[in-house]
Amino acid sequence: MNRRRRLLALLLLPLLAACASGGSRQMDALQSAQYDWSAAIRWGDFEGALALVDPQVRRDHPVSDVELGRFQQIQISGYTELGSRLDGEGHAARREIRIGVINRHTMAERNVRHTETWRYDAEAKRWWNTSGLPDLWAGE
Repeated sequence: MNRRRRLLALLLLPLLAACASGGSRQMDALQSAQYDWSAAIRWGDFEGALALVDPQVRRDHPVSDVELGRFQQIQISGYTELGSRLDGEGHAARREIRIGVINRHTMAERNVRHTETWRYDAEAKRWWNTSGLPDLWAGE
C-alpha cells in the first residue's frame, strides 16, 4: 500500500506543479498589467491607460475628447499602492491607490484616493481594468 501512495504521489506531482505555475502566470500577468497601468498614470499617458480598460467598460462608458483633455491640466506627483486583494478564485482583484495630483495652473497639490478593480479574461489570458480612469477631481 505504501508503494502505491508513492507512485500516486510521483504521478500527481507534475500535475500539481502545472496547476501552481498556471496560477503563478496569472499572478504575473496581474502584476504586469497593474505595473503598465500605474506607469501610464504616473507619466500622464491617460490614453495609454485607457487601452488597458476592459473593452466592455469602454463601450458602456466612453471617454470624450473633452474629458481626456481635462487630464492635460494636471501633473501626477505620486502613485502609491495602499493595499490589494484577490478574490478566492483569482479572477478579480482590487487595489487601493493614493494619487498625488498637481493642478498645472495653480500648482496646488492634493491627494486623491482611488479603488482600481481588475478582471481576468481567461480567453485572452490577460487582466483588464474595470474601474476606468481615476476621477482625479473627486472632492473638488
